[in-house]
Amino acid sequence: MIESSYVVIHSHVSEFPEPMTLRTGDGVLVGERYDGPEGWPDWYFCTAPAQEPGFVPAQLLDRHVDGSAKMLEDFTNRELDVVEGQVLQGNRQLNGWLWAVRISDGATGWVPLDKVRLQD
Repeated sequence: MIESSYVVIHSHVSEFPEPMTLRTGDGVLVGERYDGPEGWPDWYFCTAPAQEPGFVPAQLLDRHVDGSAKMLEDFTNRELDVVEGQVLQGNRQLNGWLWAVRISDGATGWVPLDKVRLQD
């Protein structure tokens, strides 16, 4: 994957301090599609055994008619807390979010794309 540098233009603090960590093949129950004002498409509220519930992108779910699904790849919905001016390395975008590494300390997580801009 190609990594790009981003600068944080608006701070972000996670509202979900206990992220889900799922492995390829793990089963989840799929709930409602996220429909918030931010316009983040195709995130579904999921539950899994021994995990706090959370949102998972649709393209990582092999969905079944009974409302269950299997994970198509490893995934965590850990969000990265960031403050304006921080520099990040990002290598994946999904449904309005960027998977990033904070350069200052190596912490990783998802950041909303509207909170960052590609660095020149």
